[in-house]
Amino acid sequence: MSAHHRTAILFTVLLLLSAALFCLDLAVGSVAIPLRDVWAALTGGECPKATSKIVLDIRLIKAVVAVMAGAALSVSGLQMQTLFRNPLAGPYVLGISSGASLGVALMVLAGVSLPLGIAGAAWVGSALILVLIAAVGHRIKDIMVILILGMMFSSGVSAVVQILQYLSREEALKAFVIWTMGSLGDVTAGKLYILVPAVLTGLILAVVTVKPLNLLLFGEEYAVTMGLNVKKSRTLLFASTTLLAGTVTAFCGPIGFIGLAMPHVTRMLFADSDHRVLVPATILTGAVVMLVCDIVSKLFVLPVNAITALLGIPIVVWIVLRNK
Repeated sequence: MSAHHRTAILFTVLLLLSAALFCLDLAVGSVAIPLRDVWAALTGGECPKATSKIVLDIRLIKAVVAVMAGAALSVSGLQMQTLFRNPLAGPYVLGISSGASLGVALMVLAGVSLPLGIAGAAWVGSALILVLIAAVGHRIKDIMVILILGMMFSSGVSAVVQILQYLSREEALKAFVIWTMGSLGDVTAGKLYILVPAVLTGLILAVVTVKPLNLLLFGEEYAVTMGLNVKKSRTLLFASTTLLAGTVTAFCGPIGFIGLAMPHVTRMLFADSDHRVLVPATILTGAVVMLVCDIVSKLFVLPVNAITALLGIPIVVWIVLRNK
């Protein structure tokens, strides 16, 4: 079998699997709904009103959020691993998660009021950290220095968040801890109109940067000799990562390991390093795995972050052992 046919078969399987899991996600929950009733609710057929309301007003929104979150986190992880040439880089290496945590901590623990509630606070926090990193990156050429600075900013912000936690009231601290567990069910229909366009914009930017990502596989010096504007490409990648990881973190809380593990799963499945294949493939694998995590979290009534960690940790350990 040729590589082209193998890739086509894998894409077909992933598309069918994602569609099947999407329908299963609509059927699974505290109240089990037969798949025929799910289909009837989606297509306007005959089914009980309560069933239609559960499917369309609650589970459909959550399933769409799961697809968006899985795709966004996975692609942002792929971008960061290629940009930093580090297999253990994830979507939060630039301090995006810490920035989001700071925004939420200021609102929940310190009582600062911001539009869109907790989601707006997290998005603003993520964006501010990225602006700071971008300003530093404009003056520094070495990408590894930017990575180290991002980690330092992240540690500093985490320290501020810890201080706010220490000084906060018990009720506020409990609300903040619940947010850090991650949830796909807190997004309403109104918030979906913000989340989906932001994630789609980030994915479009990821597609636009496919050629720069392929050149960056060989290092920035090689990319420059091939005529790539590294600063412009880096800015686009940072913007895409913020839109993807920052938006998901803002609306769903910090969801770990998906962005770190899924790019490696995709490379292993497709045995290809071409980002023209990897970007769409990573979107599908991320969506499939996030739907699986959502289904498992509903079956066992567990935080989605716990499921993604249990799934992602063995993959990360395998990556470390494989790369020695």
